[in-house]
Amino acid sequence: MEPMSRSERDKREMDIQYLEEVSLNAWPSYMIELYDGWLIRFSYNYSYRTNSVEQVGISTIPVEEKIAYCEAVYDHFNSPCSFKIQPLLDPSFDHRLSQRGYDVRHITEVMTADLNDVSLLKEEQREYIFENRLNLPTLVHYAGGMTVELNAVVTDEWIRGLFHLNGTSEPNLRRIVPSMYAAIPKETIAASIEIDGRIVATGLGIRDRDYIGIYAIYVSPSCWRRGYARAICSTILKEARLQGARYAYLQVVKGNTAAKKLYRSLGFQDFYTYWFRSKVLS
Repeated sequence: MEPMSRSERDKREMDIQYLEEVSLNAWPSYMIELYDGWLIRFSYNYSYRTNSVEQVGISTIPVEEKIAYCEAVYDHFNSPCSFKIQPLLDPSFDHRLSQRGYDVRHITEVMTADLNDVSLLKEEQREYIFENRLNLPTLVHYAGGMTVELNAVVTDEWIRGLFHLNGTSEPNLRRIVPSMYAAIPKETIAASIEIDGRIVATGLGIRDRDYIGIYAIYVSPSCWRRGYARAICSTILKEARLQGARYAYLQVVKGNTAAKKLYRSLGFQDFYTYWFRSKVLS
């Protein structure tokens, strides 16, 4: 592969910065502190992204002092201290954390797609039963009796289904996570599939300007290999395109080969990788 030109590198960096911004908007933390250009995020360890430090602005305080401050914050919460490492950071910061005993965790691959080029599942019928602010169909039907239900808001029922699918049972999380979804400041498309009144698959689209982010794709193991995840992603992407979105992004943990195969078949391509440096504090 030929090296990128200066203009290509600049364009890539701007695109990464843009996606870092929209993904930060998409997933609020339960508590956030802005500290000298760093966001310290805490949500009782629901996810790495909402329980880590992100660099979003210019720093003026010496870095060792700032790391020590962050460690004290997470120690107060009796939580591991984690820092998000993305390609725009100086590599020396990652090396510095490694020397302090921080281990690499949760390597995540960001994928993007042009919504003009995606390959979506063909729907058979759509029903408009309930009105909503985005004029979404209530039900979208696919071959084989598969039906995706849509809502323009994240409902309590959807969250209960999500908790069942991702195994969230800790009381603090069941208390605070609904407020995190309620705090999303952008338009949302909540999708689910039910069998006998029970949610067996979920997905969430979050639109920010010309991008739609795909989040919370979960399918019950009893329903794997039935095309449910493909149907949910296809439905969200199509509706987002109708709402004016031009591009899509998603984040998948490295090693999740089944998810990567699905997303590539939909038209997503690898863009960049980020990870977390984490240390359990004494």
